[in-house]
This record gives sequence, C-alpha cells and structure tokens, in this order.
Amino acid sequence: MNSITQAEVLRRIHNLPSLPAVVLELLATLDDDDPHIQTLANKIAQDQALTAKTLRLANSSFYGIPHEITTIPQAIAIVGFRTVRSLATTAALIENFSGSRTAGFDVNPFWRHAIAAAVCARNLAAQLDLNTEFAYTAGLLHDIGRLVLVTQFSANYEATMVWRNQHDGSLLQAEQAVLGIDHAEVGQVLTRHWKFPESMQQAIARHHSPDCDGLLPMSLLVMAADAIAHALDLSRDEADAVPTLASGLWAQLGLSEAALLQVFADTETQFVGVSEILKN
Repeated sequence: MNSITQAEVLRRIHNLPSLPAVVLELLATLDDDDPHIQTLANKIAQDQALTAKTLRLANSSFYGIPHEITTIPQAIAIVGFRTVRSLATTAALIENFSGSRTAGFDVNPFWRHAIAAAVCARNLAAQLDLNTEFAYTAGLLHDIGRLVLVTQFSANYEATMVWRNQHDGSLLQAEQAVLGIDHAEVGQVLTRHWKFPESMQQAIARHHSPDCDGLLPMSLLVMAADAIAHALDLSRDEADAVPTLASGLWAQLGLSEAALLQVFADTETQFVGVSEILKN
C-alpha cells in the first residue's frame, strides 16, 4: 500500500463536509482576547442549526443556569463569549465528523477521549493561567487528523488497525508503518488549511513530539492533557494506552504534584457532565 503524502491529504480535505463559515470565523478568533463579540454573536444567531445546538448545550444541567436561555446574546451574557464560542464550534465539529465508519475504528471512544482531553486541557490551563477555552478546543481537536484518515483513506486506515493488532504497537507506530504519515501530521495539514491560529496548529501537529524543543506553552499543555486523558482511561477503548511523552514535559509545565492531582480529580468529575451534553 502506497504511502500517503501531505499533498494527497490536502486534496482529500476538499471532500470533507464544509464547516459553516461562522465556525471557521469563530475558530480564527480563539487567540483573540477581545473579538468583535456582537458581530460574531449575530452570525451564530443567523445559523439556525448552530443556534439550536448552542442553546441546547447552554441550557444543559452541566452549566446550572436557573432559567431557560433562549437567545445567543443571553447565552453570552450568562456563560461568557468564550464558552459560547467553544460550545458552537465543538457542536459543529462533532456533527461534521460523527458519520465516520471504518473497520477497527469506533467513533464513540474517539470522542470520549477527545472530550476527556478537552476537559483536562481546560483544567491545566486554569492552573497555568492560559486561555481556558482555547485550551479546551485544542484538546478536543488534538486527534482530528485521525478523522481525516478514517473518512478519506478508509481502506488504508483499516490496514493500520490490522497492523497495530498484529504487532501490538502504538497507533502512531502503526500509522507511520502503514501510511507513511501520522494523524498529528494530517491534523497539521487540516488546521493550516482551515487557517486555525498558529498556536493551535502547533498544539495539534506536535502533541506526540519526542521533545519539548520549540514548543509553545499551549502545545506542552495539550501533550500533557492527551497523556492524562489516556491515563484516566475515560474512552472505554480496550486498546487505549498512555503515549510516550517528551522528556522534560512535566518539568516544563512546572505544576506541583498537588496541582496535578487536582487536575486529575477535576477532569474525572467534569468529564461526565460534558460528555453527556456533547457526545455519549
């Protein structure tokens, strides 16, 4: 089976369901602490499907709002623009990729791990005084390259799953052996095409990096969140395993043992509520 090139990935990306223009715009503002809130709120409100999903999530028991939220401006006023932005983008992205069907790949454990990593990334960001909603979105999307491979290179990815089972290797080893490319590299191609912020691109592209050289704080955070989510085994995937981490990662993050234990506990608690409103 021939190796998959970045150029071929880029060509196949055009076959993916198009994201709503407002979602791409929301994603492009993740690095912006002072976006044009009213403008973006109006754009969300013009997309009926996106509005419905966002309001359903904002009214879930997880957020504990005492009265019904009926408009996007209300949602922003009560839970904050960053949270609404995160809800809108994650709802749209999950909807876009929920139809993935490939032998050996189950989309439910995939999303459970993604949500666990997202929640963990947000908790780490709070400890490190980084943008929590940016961290949440980066954590949610860190493995999005897998979905491109599953949907656009189905036969190739089935062979990858077979190789992993036969060789008892890691997912990354299987992808590199069979495809000549891995999901982190594919994620980089996709996020560059979608014009994600540079720090988001790096966090997704290098979450399996063997070292910390040149990594931004958000990339270190996502790498740690991925590992913790695997360690907590919230995906219910029998093949789940903690990835090999870059040397010096924990020292670079500089979190105390008590802080890390708090992140573990908070992630397990919050995962239940978030997974219920986003994906079972």
